Amino acid sequence: MKDDHRFLASKVRPDYEQASNPILVADLFSGCGGLTVGLAEAARAVGRGIYVALAVDFDTEISKVYAANFPKARVETCGVEEIFDGGLGEPLTPNEQEWCRRVGPIDVLQGGPPCQGHSDLNNHTRRNDPRNEFYERMARAAEVLRPHVVIIENVPPVRNDRGQVVDRATKALEAAGYSVADAVVSFLGIGVPQRRRRHTVLATRDLDIDAGEVLENLVGGPERDLRWAIGDLEDIDEPEGLDVPSRISPANASRIDWMFENNAYDLDNSKRPVCHQGDHSYLSMYGRLRWNEPAQTMTSGYGSMGQGRYVHPSQPRTLTPHEAARIQFFPDWFDFTAGAALMKRGTWATMIGNAVPPKLTIELGRLLMPHLR
Repeated sequence: MKDDHRFLASKVRPDYEQASNPILVADLFSGCGGLTVGLAEAARAVGRGIYVALAVDFDTEISKVYAANFPKARVETCGVEEIFDGGLGEPLTPNEQEWCRRVGPIDVLQGGPPCQGHSDLNNHTRRNDPRNEFYERMARAAEVLRPHVVIIENVPPVRNDRGQVVDRATKALEAAGYSVADAVVSFLGIGVPQRRRRHTVLATRDLDIDAGEVLENLVGGPERDLRWAIGDLEDIDEPEGLDVPSRISPANASRIDWMFENNAYDLDNSKRPVCHQGDHSYLSMYGRLRWNEPAQTMTSGYGSMGQGRYVHPSQPRTLTPHEAARIQFFPDWFDFTAGAALMKRGTWATMIGNAVPPKLTIELGRLLMPHLR
C-alpha cells in the first residue's frame, strides 16, 4: 500500500527507457498513455525498461501529452485504421507490411478503443455504432505485429454489441494462435480508489502462462477510499494549474452550500434543477463524495456536480484535475500540460476522464513480466 501511494505522490519521473532488456510495446488508441505508464512501472519493478515502438491516437493535443511523457516513443497522430487497414484474417496489405517493418518485434500490444458507442450513456446508437468496429482493429494489429501479449480494455456493455465485436476479435485472435480470455475487472478490487468496472480481453502467444490464469489471479487487493488517494491534496495554500477547481455557477454554489450546511451528501430533490426533480434514481448527480468511501467512476465530467458525485468531501467545490488524476491512478510526475493542452481545461478533462487507470497494466504486468523473456 505504501509503495502505491509513494508512486502516486512521486514528482520525479523514473527513467523507464534507460533500464536494460526493455519491454517492446505498441499502444493503440493510446490517449495520454495510462496503459503505458502502468506497463512501464511494472517493468521497472523487475529491473526492466520499456520502449514504445508505436503509439497511435487521432487527437493532436492528447498525442503531444503522450509524447511529452514518453519522449523516446514513436507517436503517430492518425486513425489506427489508417495503419492497420486490412480485414481480419486476410493477407497483410502493402501498408501493413511497411508498418510491420518499421515497428519491428513487439512484446505487448495494448489499447482501449473508443467506447462511446458501447456506453450505457449513449442512448441513440448504443450497440450499433460505427465506432464499435475500432475494437476489431486491435485484433487486426495483433495479426500484423504478432506480439506475445494483447490487452484490450473497454466498457462492460461492449459484450452486448450488435455486431458482436468481442466475439469476432476473439475468434480472429484464436485463429492467429493466441490463448484468449476475458473478464469484467473491478478496478476497486485491484487497488484503484473508484468504483470502476471494465471489460478486459487478454490474449497470449508462445508464453508458458495461460491468459485465463492471469485474469483469475488479477482479482483481489486492498480496497482504497478517497482519503487514501487525495487526502494529502486537501489544503494547498496557493493552488495553480491542475490544482485549481472549475468555476461553478451561483446556482450550483448555493446547492453545495446547502449540502455543507446540512451535513448532507445527497442533494435534496427540491434543490435540484427542475429536469432532475421527480422520481429518479440518480442520487449521485449533484452529490458529495465521502472521505471513507471510494469515488464513483471518474469521467470527463469530474469538474461538474451535475454530471456525478464530484463535490469534494470537505471543501465547497468540485474535484480538481489533479485530484481526478490521482483517483485515476496517475502519478504526480505525469505532465498533462504539454503543448496546447496547457490552457484548455476541457482537454485535461477528456484526457483524465477517458484514460485507463495505469493500475490495470501495473497488475497485469506484474503477472506477465516473469514470462516475457
